[in-house]
Amino acid sequence: MEGRSKRRSIEVPETVAMDILSKLPVKSLLRFRSVCKSWCYSFQTSHFITQHHQNNLKNNHHLNLLLKHVPGDTHGDGPIHQFSAVSIEKGQNFLLKENIHFPLFEKSRHAPPSVSGPCNGLLCLCVADKAILWNPSTREFKTLPPSPLQNILNTIATPILFFGLELGFDPKTDDYKVVRFFLNCVYSWNYQVELYSLKSDSWKGITVPKAIPSGSGSGLSSCYINGFWYWHAADTGLLDSAILSLDMANEKFSTLPLPEFGGSFEKYAVQVLDFNGSLGVIFHSRRGTEKFFDIWVMMSGSWTKQFSVESVSGVEWPLGFCKNGELFLAGSNNELLLFDPASRELKNLGVHAPRNAFQLIAYVESLVPINGQSENEEYIIRQPAGDASNRN
Repeated sequence: MEGRSKRRSIEVPETVAMDILSKLPVKSLLRFRSVCKSWCYSFQTSHFITQHHQNNLKNNHHLNLLLKHVPGDTHGDGPIHQFSAVSIEKGQNFLLKENIHFPLFEKSRHAPPSVSGPCNGLLCLCVADKAILWNPSTREFKTLPPSPLQNILNTIATPILFFGLELGFDPKTDDYKVVRFFLNCVYSWNYQVELYSLKSDSWKGITVPKAIPSGSGSGLSSCYINGFWYWHAADTGLLDSAILSLDMANEKFSTLPLPEFGGSFEKYAVQVLDFNGSLGVIFHSRRGTEKFFDIWVMMSGSWTKQFSVESVSGVEWPLGFCKNGELFLAGSNNELLLFDPASRELKNLGVHAPRNAFQLIAYVESLVPINGQSENEEYIIRQPAGDASNRN
C-alpha cells in the first residue's frame, strides 16, 4: 500500500551494544548468552568482565548483601549455619529473599564457615581445611585442592589449626590468590603460611610474618583493598597493636601501626574494614549498654579520624558500611540495625538472628570465572526465604 512507511532495521555498532550490555545485571547477561555466538564470546573476555564490574562499582549498581547467621530453629544435634540474601531493591527495602545452605560444611555445624571477600565479586568460604571459591552472581563454585603439606600432616594425624584464610587479586598476573595461616599443634607449635593460585590451581609455602592475624573470620578483622590484604594483628610484646598487610603481587608481608586513638585495648575492640576504597579502622567499646565508635581512615600514608559516634544504645558491634555511608550494626536484641551518622537515626531493619551469629557481606555482581562448576544441591542449596524471616 502506497504511503505505508517501510520498516527499516537499525544496526547498532558492536562497541555500542557491548557498552549497553555491560551495565546489565549478571542474571540478564547469562540469559543473553544464547542470543548469538558473538555475545556469548564477548561476555567471557577479560575486557568485558572488567568493564561490567567497574560499571557496577562506579555507579553502585547491582549491590548485594549476604547475611551469615544461624536460623532460630535447629536441626539434629546443633544449629545449621546458613546465608540469607538480603534484598535492597527499591520497594523491597532490606527483606530476606532467599536462604543459602552449604551441605559441604554440614559436618562442621558448630563452626560456621568463615568468609573472605568480596574480591571482584568472588567469595572464599572455609571450615578447617575445606575451602571453596564462590561467585554468587554466576552461581559457580570451585573446591580448593588440599596442599602437599596438608596431605603430609593429615597422613601422620597431626592436629592443625587453620585460620586467617583470605582471598585477594594479583593485578600484575591477573590471578586470584588465597592465603591461609595454620598452626602445627605438635611440632613446636609453629605457624606456617600457604598461598593458593587459581591460575596454577595449587598451593605453595611463603615466608611467615612476625605478626599473626588476630580474630580472623569475625567479619571485620580483615579486608582486601587494591591488591593488598590487611589484618588486625598480634605480635609478640605488641598484642593487638598493629595491622599486618600482604602484597598479593610480591607475596610479602609488612606491618603498619594502628591509629593512636587514645583508648585502651582492654576497653575497645579493633576492626579493620574497607572505607570507600581506603583502609579503615573502627574502635568500639567492648562493654556497656551505650556504645562508642571511632572511625579512622588511612589517607596519603597517615591516619585521619573520619568521625566519631557517641552514646548509641541498643547495639553490640559494627558490621560494615552501606553504599551511602550508613553503618550496619548488630543489635542487642539480635536484630540488624542501620545507623545514619549524620542524623543519628537508628533503624531496625527487621532481620533477626541469634546472638553472635551476624556477619554481613556486601558484594557487587561480577562475571569473573573461577574454572569450577555450577551450583548443585550436593554443595549449595538455595531456598526462598519464609514469611517468618521477612518481618518489618
